[in-house]
Amino acid sequence: MTGADLVVASNRGPLSFSLDDAGRPVPAGSAGGLAAALYPMLSGSGAVWLACAMSEADRAAAAQGLMKDGGIELRTVEPSPDTYRMAYDVVSNSTLWFMHHHLFDLARRPRIDDHFMEAWTAYGELNQLFSDAVCEVAAEGATVLVQDYHLYLLPGMLRRARPDLRTVHFSHTPFADPGIMRVLPARVARDLLSGMAASRSCGFHTARWAHGYRACCADLGVDPGRTFVSPLTPDAENLAARAARPECVEARRRLDDMLGDRQLVARVDRIEPSKNLLRGFWAYDELLTRRPDLRDRMVMVAHAYNSRQSLAEYLAYANEVEHTAARVNERWGTADWQPVVLDVADDTASSLAALTRYDVLLVNPLRDGLNMVAKEGPLLNERDGVVALSREAGAYEELRGTVLEVNPFDVSATAAALAAAVDLEPAERARRAEALRELVQRRKPVDWLSDLLAAAA
Repeated sequence: MTGADLVVASNRGPLSFSLDDAGRPVPAGSAGGLAAALYPMLSGSGAVWLACAMSEADRAAAAQGLMKDGGIELRTVEPSPDTYRMAYDVVSNSTLWFMHHHLFDLARRPRIDDHFMEAWTAYGELNQLFSDAVCEVAAEGATVLVQDYHLYLLPGMLRRARPDLRTVHFSHTPFADPGIMRVLPARVARDLLSGMAASRSCGFHTARWAHGYRACCADLGVDPGRTFVSPLTPDAENLAARAARPECVEARRRLDDMLGDRQLVARVDRIEPSKNLLRGFWAYDELLTRRPDLRDRMVMVAHAYNSRQSLAEYLAYANEVEHTAARVNERWGTADWQPVVLDVADDTASSLAALTRYDVLLVNPLRDGLNMVAKEGPLLNERDGVVALSREAGAYEELRGTVLEVNPFDVSATAAALAAAVDLEPAERARRAEALRELVQRRKPVDWLSDLLAAAA
Protein backbone atom coordinates (compact mmCIF):
# COMPACT_ATOMS: atom_id res chain seq x y z
CA MET A 1 0.00 0.00 0.00
CA THR A 2 1.34 3.43 -0.91
CA GLY A 3 0.37 6.60 0.84
CA ALA A 4 1.47 9.01 3.55
CA ASP A 5 3.40 7.82 6.59
CA LEU A 6 2.02 10.71 8.66
CA VAL A 7 -1.56 11.95 8.62
CA VAL A 8 -3.03 14.81 10.68
CA ALA A 9 -6.80 15.04 11.14
CA SER A 10 -8.42 18.18 12.52
CA ASN A 11 -11.57 20.23 12.11
CA ARG A 12 -9.63 23.21 10.74
CA GLY A 13 -6.64 23.06 8.46
CA PRO A 14 -3.49 25.18 8.23
CA LEU A 15 -4.75 27.24 5.28
CA SER A 16 -7.97 29.08 4.63
CA PHE A 17 -9.15 30.85 1.51
CA SER A 18 -11.39 33.73 0.57
CA LEU A 19 -12.89 34.69 -2.77
CA ASP A 20 -11.51 37.70 -4.64
CA ASP A 21 -13.64 40.12 -6.64
CA ALA A 22 -13.63 37.70 -9.56
CA GLY A 23 -14.81 34.82 -7.40
CA ARG A 24 -11.43 33.08 -7.40
CA PRO A 25 -10.07 31.46 -4.21
CA VAL A 26 -7.05 33.26 -2.76
CA PRO A 27 -5.09 32.38 0.43
CA ALA A 28 -6.40 34.07 3.57
CA GLY A 29 -3.82 32.81 6.05
CA SER A 30 -4.02 30.24 8.80
CA ALA A 31 -7.43 29.09 9.90
CA GLY A 32 -6.77 28.44 13.59
CA GLY A 33 -4.37 28.46 16.54
CA LEU A 34 -3.59 24.75 16.43
CA ALA A 35 -2.93 24.91 12.71
CA ALA A 36 -0.64 27.91 13.11
CA ALA A 37 1.41 26.05 15.72
CA LEU A 38 1.59 22.64 14.06
CA TYR A 39 1.92 23.62 10.42
CA PRO A 40 5.54 24.90 10.52
CA MET A 41 6.66 21.74 12.33
CA LEU A 42 5.40 19.55 9.50
CA SER A 43 6.89 21.60 6.67
CA GLY A 44 8.67 19.34 4.20
CA SER A 45 7.54 16.16 5.96
CA GLY A 46 5.33 14.89 3.17
CA ALA A 47 2.47 14.59 5.65
CA VAL A 48 -1.16 14.69 4.58
CA TRP A 49 -3.40 17.03 6.59
CA LEU A 50 -7.12 16.30 6.50
CA ALA A 51 -9.54 19.02 7.55
CA CYS A 52 -13.06 20.23 6.85
CA ALA A 53 -13.59 22.68 4.05
CA MET A 54 -14.77 25.61 6.14
CA SER A 55 -16.19 27.81 3.42
CA GLU A 56 -17.19 27.98 -0.23
CA ALA A 57 -13.76 29.47 -0.92
CA ASP A 58 -12.04 26.50 0.76
CA ARG A 59 -14.09 24.08 -1.31
CA ALA A 60 -13.21 25.92 -4.51
CA ALA A 61 -9.52 25.93 -3.56
CA ALA A 62 -9.63 22.18 -2.94
CA ALA A 63 -11.31 21.56 -6.29
CA GLN A 64 -8.60 23.59 -8.04
CA GLY A 65 -5.74 21.80 -6.31
CA LEU A 66 -4.59 24.83 -4.31
CA MET A 67 -4.51 23.03 -0.95
CA LYS A 68 -0.81 22.19 -1.09
CA ASP A 69 2.01 24.14 0.46
CA GLY A 70 5.34 23.69 2.21
CA GLY A 71 5.70 19.98 1.45
CA ILE A 72 2.37 19.17 3.10
CA GLU A 73 -0.59 17.90 1.15
CA LEU A 74 -3.83 19.42 2.39
CA ARG A 75 -6.99 17.47 1.71
CA THR A 76 -10.48 18.49 2.60
CA VAL A 77 -13.30 16.44 4.04
CA GLU A 78 -16.56 17.83 2.72
CA PRO A 79 -19.70 16.91 4.66
CA SER A 80 -23.03 18.29 3.57
CA PRO A 81 -23.78 21.73 5.06
CA ASP A 82 -26.54 20.26 7.26
CA THR A 83 -24.33 17.46 8.56
CA TYR A 84 -21.52 19.86 9.36
CA ARG A 85 -23.83 22.40 11.02
CA MET A 86 -25.39 19.75 13.26
CA ALA A 87 -22.06 18.13 14.16
CA TYR A 88 -20.17 21.39 14.66
CA ASP A 89 -22.76 23.75 16.14
CA VAL A 90 -25.00 21.42 18.13
CA VAL A 91 -22.55 18.74 19.33
CA SER A 92 -19.00 20.13 19.22
CA ASN A 93 -19.61 23.73 20.19
CA SER A 94 -22.92 23.88 22.03
CA THR A 95 -22.40 20.64 23.96
CA LEU A 96 -18.84 19.29 24.13
CA TRP A 97 -17.14 22.70 24.41
CA PHE A 98 -19.56 23.81 27.11
CA MET A 99 -19.17 20.48 28.93
CA HIS A 100 -15.38 20.54 29.06
CA HIS A 101 -15.33 24.19 30.14
CA HIS A 102 -18.02 23.57 32.79
CA LEU A 103 -20.23 26.24 31.26
CA PHE A 104 -23.60 24.48 31.12
CA ASP A 105 -26.55 26.54 32.35
CA LEU A 106 -27.98 23.34 33.77
CA ALA A 107 -31.45 24.75 34.38
CA ARG A 108 -31.74 25.27 30.61
CA ARG A 109 -28.84 23.70 28.73
CA PRO A 110 -28.02 21.27 27.30
CA ARG A 111 -31.34 20.14 25.91
CA ILE A 112 -30.97 16.44 25.21
CA ASP A 113 -33.85 15.62 22.88
CA ASP A 114 -34.54 14.23 19.42
CA HIS A 115 -32.77 17.21 17.85
CA PHE A 116 -29.64 16.51 19.86
CA MET A 117 -29.69 12.81 19.01
CA GLU A 118 -30.07 13.71 15.33
CA ALA A 119 -27.02 15.95 15.72
CA TRP A 120 -25.11 13.14 17.45
CA THR A 121 -25.81 10.96 14.41
CA ALA A 122 -24.41 13.76 12.21
CA TYR A 123 -21.34 13.94 14.47
CA GLY A 124 -20.80 10.23 13.83
CA GLU A 125 -21.24 10.75 10.10
CA LEU A 126 -18.64 13.52 10.11
CA ASN A 127 -16.18 11.30 11.98
CA GLN A 128 -16.88 8.50 9.50
CA LEU A 129 -16.04 10.80 6.58
CA PHE A 130 -12.70 11.50 8.25
CA SER A 131 -12.15 7.80 8.80
CA ASP A 132 -12.78 7.05 5.13
CA ALA A 133 -10.41 9.84 4.11
CA VAL A 134 -7.64 8.66 6.46
CA CYS A 135 -7.96 5.10 5.18
CA GLU A 136 -7.61 6.40 1.64
CA VAL A 137 -4.41 8.40 2.17
CA ALA A 138 -2.54 6.52 4.93
CA ALA A 139 0.24 4.09 4.15
CA GLU A 140 0.48 0.72 5.90
CA GLY A 141 1.43 1.33 9.54
CA ALA A 142 1.13 5.11 9.20
CA THR A 143 0.93 7.43 12.20
CA VAL A 144 -2.35 9.36 12.51
CA LEU A 145 -2.52 12.39 14.79
CA VAL A 146 -6.17 13.15 15.61
CA GLN A 147 -6.82 16.57 17.08
CA ASP A 148 -9.45 17.66 19.58
CA TYR A 149 -13.10 17.22 20.50
CA HIS A 150 -14.55 17.38 17.00
CA LEU A 151 -13.15 13.91 16.25
CA TYR A 152 -13.61 11.83 19.39
CA LEU A 153 -15.07 8.87 17.47
CA LEU A 154 -12.38 8.75 14.79
CA PRO A 155 -9.77 6.60 16.61
CA GLY A 156 -12.32 3.84 17.24
CA MET A 157 -13.43 3.90 13.61
CA LEU A 158 -9.82 3.67 12.44
CA ARG A 159 -9.07 0.77 14.76
CA ARG A 160 -11.94 -1.17 13.22
CA ALA A 161 -11.18 -0.22 9.60
CA ARG A 162 -7.36 -0.07 9.68
CA PRO A 163 -5.88 -1.79 12.75
CA ASP A 164 -2.41 -1.31 11.23
CA LEU A 165 -2.54 2.45 11.83
CA ARG A 166 -0.86 4.02 14.85
CA THR A 167 -3.38 6.57 16.07
CA VAL A 168 -2.94 9.21 18.78
CA HIS A 169 -5.69 11.53 19.99
CA PHE A 170 -4.76 14.89 21.51
CA SER A 171 -7.20 17.14 23.42
CA HIS A 172 -6.56 20.88 23.33
CA THR A 173 -9.42 21.72 25.69
CA PRO A 174 -9.79 20.93 29.38
CA PHE A 175 -11.49 17.63 30.13
CA ALA A 176 -14.75 17.58 32.03
CA ASP A 177 -15.09 16.22 35.53
CA PRO A 178 -17.20 13.05 35.78
CA GLY A 179 -20.12 14.87 37.39
CA ILE A 180 -20.39 17.17 34.38
CA MET A 181 -20.00 14.39 31.82
CA ARG A 182 -22.94 12.64 33.48
CA VAL A 183 -25.13 15.26 31.82
CA LEU A 184 -24.66 13.41 28.54
CA PRO A 185 -26.69 10.29 27.81
CA ALA A 186 -24.66 7.33 29.06
CA ARG A 187 -24.49 5.78 25.59
CA VAL A 188 -23.16 9.02 24.08
CA ALA A 189 -20.57 9.43 26.83
CA ARG A 190 -19.39 5.82 26.52
CA ASP A 191 -19.13 6.09 22.74
CA LEU A 192 -17.12 9.28 23.11
CA LEU A 193 -14.71 7.83 25.69
CA SER A 194 -14.39 4.49 23.89
CA GLY A 195 -13.59 6.30 20.67
CA MET A 196 -10.75 8.16 22.33
CA ALA A 197 -9.50 5.08 24.18
CA ALA A 198 -9.12 3.21 20.88
CA SER A 199 -6.04 5.34 20.25
CA ARG A 200 -2.61 4.03 21.12
CA SER A 201 -2.54 6.92 23.57
CA CYS A 202 -4.55 10.02 24.47
CA GLY A 203 -2.65 13.26 25.08
CA PHE A 204 -3.46 16.34 27.13
CA HIS A 205 -1.77 19.64 27.93
CA THR A 206 -1.79 19.04 31.70
CA ALA A 207 -1.95 16.19 34.19
CA ARG A 208 -5.21 17.65 35.50
CA TRP A 209 -7.01 17.17 32.19
CA ALA A 210 -5.58 13.66 31.78
CA HIS A 211 -6.86 12.82 35.25
CA GLY A 212 -10.31 14.15 34.29
CA TYR A 213 -10.39 11.84 31.28
CA ARG A 214 -9.38 8.80 33.30
CA ALA A 215 -11.91 9.66 36.02
CA CYS A 216 -14.71 9.89 33.45
CA CYS A 217 -13.67 6.52 32.04
CA ALA A 218 -13.70 4.99 35.51
CA ASP A 219 -17.14 6.44 36.19
CA LEU A 220 -18.56 4.83 33.05
CA GLY A 221 -16.61 1.58 33.05
CA VAL A 222 -14.43 2.35 30.04
CA ASP A 223 -10.78 1.29 29.88
CA PRO A 224 -8.97 4.59 29.26
CA GLY A 225 -5.90 3.03 27.68
CA ARG A 226 -2.66 4.97 27.81
CA THR A 227 -2.42 8.72 28.42
CA PHE A 228 0.41 11.23 28.23
CA VAL A 229 0.90 14.90 29.05
CA SER A 230 2.62 17.33 26.68
CA PRO A 231 2.07 21.09 26.85
CA LEU A 232 2.42 22.97 23.59
CA THR A 233 4.62 26.06 23.52
CA PRO A 234 5.01 28.92 21.02
CA ASP A 235 7.74 29.10 18.41
CA ALA A 236 9.79 32.00 19.79
CA GLU A 237 11.62 32.75 16.52
CA ASN A 238 8.45 32.68 14.43
CA LEU A 239 6.65 34.85 16.97
CA ALA A 240 9.45 37.43 16.98
CA ALA A 241 9.50 37.50 13.18
CA ARG A 242 5.75 38.13 13.04
CA ALA A 243 6.04 40.95 15.59
CA ALA A 244 8.79 42.57 13.50
CA ARG A 245 6.61 42.85 10.38
CA PRO A 246 5.82 46.39 9.22
CA GLU A 247 2.12 46.14 10.08
CA CYS A 248 3.01 45.15 13.66
CA VAL A 249 5.58 47.92 14.00
CA GLU A 250 2.97 50.42 12.81
CA ALA A 251 0.40 49.02 15.23
CA ARG A 252 2.90 49.43 18.08
CA ARG A 253 3.52 53.04 17.07
CA ARG A 254 -0.22 53.76 17.17
CA LEU A 255 -0.48 52.09 20.56
CA ASP A 256 2.41 54.13 21.98
CA ASP A 257 0.85 57.33 20.67
CA MET A 258 -2.48 56.48 22.30
CA LEU A 259 -1.00 55.50 25.68
CA GLY A 260 1.68 58.13 26.10
CA ASP A 261 3.27 57.42 29.49
CA ARG A 262 0.27 55.50 30.85
CA GLN A 263 0.59 51.86 31.87
CA LEU A 264 -1.08 49.21 29.74
CA VAL A 265 -3.22 46.39 31.08
CA ALA A 266 -3.65 44.13 28.05
CA ARG A 267 -5.65 41.06 27.17
CA VAL A 268 -5.89 39.10 23.94
CA ASP A 269 -8.88 36.75 23.69
CA ARG A 270 -11.81 35.58 21.69
CA ILE A 271 -15.17 36.89 22.88
CA GLU A 272 -16.57 33.75 24.38
CA PRO A 273 -17.82 32.88 27.87
CA SER A 274 -14.86 30.80 29.07
CA LYS A 275 -12.42 33.68 28.52
CA ASN A 276 -14.10 35.62 31.34
CA LEU A 277 -13.92 39.12 29.92
CA LEU A 278 -16.75 40.39 32.08
CA ARG A 279 -15.00 39.68 35.36
CA GLY A 280 -11.86 41.25 33.94
CA PHE A 281 -13.73 44.50 33.30
CA TRP A 282 -15.46 44.30 36.68
CA ALA A 283 -12.10 43.81 38.40
CA TYR A 284 -10.61 46.78 36.55
CA ASP A 285 -13.62 48.88 37.57
CA GLU A 286 -13.13 47.84 41.20
CA LEU A 287 -9.43 48.66 40.98
CA LEU A 288 -10.21 52.20 39.83
CA THR A 289 -12.69 52.52 42.70
CA ARG A 290 -10.16 51.40 45.29
CA ARG A 291 -7.18 53.23 43.84
CA PRO A 292 -7.93 56.82 42.79
CA ASP A 293 -4.19 57.26 42.26
CA LEU A 294 -4.36 54.92 39.27
CA ARG A 295 -7.05 56.82 37.41
CA ASP A 296 -5.74 58.41 34.23
CA ARG A 297 -2.50 56.45 34.73
CA MET A 298 -3.47 53.23 32.98
CA VAL A 299 -5.54 51.90 30.08
CA MET A 300 -6.99 48.45 29.64
CA VAL A 301 -6.78 47.42 25.98
CA ALA A 302 -8.81 44.30 25.26
CA HIS A 303 -8.25 42.70 21.87
CA ALA A 304 -11.22 40.35 21.77
CA TYR A 305 -12.49 39.20 18.42
CA ASN A 306 -15.93 37.72 17.89
CA SER A 307 -16.31 33.97 17.81
CA ARG A 308 -19.03 31.43 16.96
CA GLN A 309 -21.60 34.01 16.02
CA SER A 310 -24.07 31.28 15.03
CA LEU A 311 -24.64 30.48 18.73
CA ALA A 312 -27.13 32.56 20.71
CA GLU A 313 -25.03 32.29 23.90
CA TYR A 314 -22.06 33.87 22.14
CA LEU A 315 -24.08 36.71 20.65
CA ALA A 316 -25.58 37.52 24.05
CA TYR A 317 -22.17 37.38 25.71
CA ALA A 318 -20.61 39.66 23.09
CA ASN A 319 -23.35 42.23 23.68
CA GLU A 320 -22.76 42.10 27.43
CA VAL A 321 -19.01 42.48 26.97
CA GLU A 322 -19.44 45.60 24.84
CA HIS A 323 -22.01 47.04 27.24
CA THR A 324 -19.76 46.43 30.28
CA ALA A 325 -16.74 48.07 28.66
CA ALA A 326 -18.88 51.07 27.79
CA ARG A 327 -20.16 51.32 31.38
CA VAL A 328 -16.60 51.43 32.75
CA ASN A 329 -15.76 54.20 30.30
CA GLU A 330 -18.91 56.14 31.21
CA ARG A 331 -18.09 55.89 34.91
CA TRP A 332 -14.41 56.83 34.83
CA GLY A 333 -13.57 58.33 31.45
CA THR A 334 -12.58 61.95 30.98
CA ALA A 335 -12.07 64.16 27.98
CA ASP A 336 -8.41 63.05 27.88
CA TRP A 337 -8.64 59.47 29.10
CA GLN A 338 -10.57 56.39 27.93
CA PRO A 339 -10.06 53.70 30.59
CA VAL A 340 -11.05 50.74 28.38
CA VAL A 341 -10.31 50.24 24.70
CA LEU A 342 -12.23 47.24 23.38
CA ASP A 343 -11.10 46.15 19.92
CA VAL A 344 -13.33 43.42 18.46
CA ALA A 345 -11.52 43.25 15.12
CA ASP A 346 -9.56 40.09 14.35
CA ASP A 347 -6.36 42.11 14.10
CA THR A 348 -3.25 40.02 14.65
CA ALA A 349 -0.85 42.95 14.22
CA SER A 350 -2.50 45.01 16.96
CA SER A 351 -2.69 42.01 19.28
CA LEU A 352 1.01 41.29 18.87
CA ALA A 353 1.81 44.97 19.41
CA ALA A 354 -0.09 44.88 22.71
CA LEU A 355 1.93 41.87 23.82
CA THR A 356 5.18 43.73 23.19
CA ARG A 357 3.99 46.77 25.17
CA TYR A 358 1.96 45.54 28.17
CA ASP A 359 2.83 46.36 31.76
CA VAL A 360 0.26 43.83 32.97
CA LEU A 361 -1.14 40.96 30.91
CA LEU A 362 -4.46 39.72 32.29
CA VAL A 363 -5.26 36.11 31.36
CA ASN A 364 -8.21 35.06 33.53
CA PRO A 365 -10.16 32.25 31.81
CA LEU A 366 -12.71 30.32 33.80
CA ARG A 367 -11.21 27.14 32.40
CA ASP A 368 -8.74 26.70 29.56
CA GLY A 369 -6.94 23.73 28.06
CA LEU A 370 -3.66 25.65 27.90
CA ASN A 371 -3.78 29.33 26.82
CA MET A 372 -0.97 30.24 24.46
CA VAL A 373 -1.28 34.00 25.09
CA ALA A 374 0.11 33.45 28.60
CA LYS A 375 3.25 32.05 26.94
CA GLU A 376 3.42 34.32 23.91
CA GLY A 377 3.27 37.50 25.98
CA PRO A 378 6.45 36.86 28.00
CA LEU A 379 8.36 35.98 24.82
CA LEU A 380 7.43 39.24 23.09
CA ASN A 381 7.19 41.75 25.93
CA GLU A 382 9.77 44.54 26.07
CA ARG A 383 8.80 46.19 29.39
CA ASP A 384 9.26 43.47 32.02
CA GLY A 385 5.51 43.06 32.00
CA VAL A 386 3.76 41.04 34.70
CA VAL A 387 1.38 38.21 33.85
CA ALA A 388 -1.72 37.79 36.01
CA LEU A 389 -2.82 34.24 35.18
CA SER A 390 -5.89 32.24 36.08
CA ARG A 391 -5.17 29.12 38.09
CA GLU A 392 -7.82 27.44 35.92
CA ALA A 393 -5.72 27.81 32.75
CA GLY A 394 -3.71 24.77 31.77
CA ALA A 395 -0.60 26.93 31.39
CA TYR A 396 -0.74 27.74 35.12
CA GLU A 397 0.68 24.29 35.95
CA GLU A 398 3.86 25.21 34.07
CA LEU A 399 4.11 28.91 34.90
CA ARG A 400 3.13 29.04 38.57
CA GLY A 401 5.69 30.84 40.69
CA THR A 402 6.57 33.32 37.94
CA VAL A 403 3.05 34.69 37.38
CA LEU A 404 0.56 36.31 39.75
CA GLU A 405 -2.18 33.80 40.53
CA VAL A 406 -5.75 34.80 39.74
CA ASN A 407 -8.89 33.09 40.99
CA PRO A 408 -10.99 33.82 37.89
CA PHE A 409 -14.28 33.73 39.79
CA ASP A 410 -13.17 36.26 42.44
CA VAL A 411 -13.52 39.79 41.09
CA SER A 412 -12.03 41.44 44.18
CA ALA A 413 -9.04 39.08 44.17
CA THR A 414 -8.50 39.81 40.47
CA ALA A 415 -8.55 43.54 41.21
CA ALA A 416 -6.00 42.93 43.98
CA ALA A 417 -3.79 40.97 41.56
CA LEU A 418 -3.88 43.85 39.08
CA ALA A 419 -2.93 46.27 41.87
CA ALA A 420 -0.09 44.00 42.98
CA ALA A 421 1.21 43.81 39.42
CA VAL A 422 1.16 47.58 39.03
CA ASP A 423 2.90 48.08 42.39
CA LEU A 424 5.77 45.63 41.87
CA GLU A 425 9.20 47.20 42.14
CA PRO A 426 11.19 47.36 38.87
CA ALA A 427 13.77 44.85 40.09
CA GLU A 428 11.09 42.32 40.98
CA ARG A 429 9.32 42.88 37.67
CA ALA A 430 12.57 42.23 35.82
CA ARG A 431 13.28 39.09 37.86
CA ARG A 432 9.83 37.66 37.21
CA ALA A 433 9.89 38.53 33.52
CA GLU A 434 13.26 36.84 32.99
CA ALA A 435 12.22 33.75 34.97
CA LEU A 436 9.00 33.53 32.97
CA ARG A 437 10.81 33.77 29.62
CA GLU A 438 13.25 31.06 30.65
CA LEU A 439 10.41 28.81 31.79
CA VAL A 440 8.47 29.20 28.54
CA GLN A 441 11.60 28.56 26.47
CA ARG A 442 12.46 25.29 28.20
CA ARG A 443 10.24 23.53 25.67
CA LYS A 444 10.14 23.95 21.92
CA PRO A 445 7.13 23.33 19.68
CA VAL A 446 8.90 20.30 18.22
CA ASP A 447 8.99 18.75 21.69
CA TRP A 448 5.20 18.54 21.59
CA LEU A 449 5.20 16.91 18.17
CA SER A 450 7.94 14.51 19.28
CA ASP A 451 5.81 13.48 22.26
CA LEU A 452 2.87 12.69 19.96
CA LEU A 453 5.05 10.64 17.62
CA ALA A 454 6.57 8.79 20.56
CA ALA A 455 3.08 8.03 21.89
CA ALA A 456 2.15 6.60 18.51
CA ALA A 457 5.24 4.40 18.47
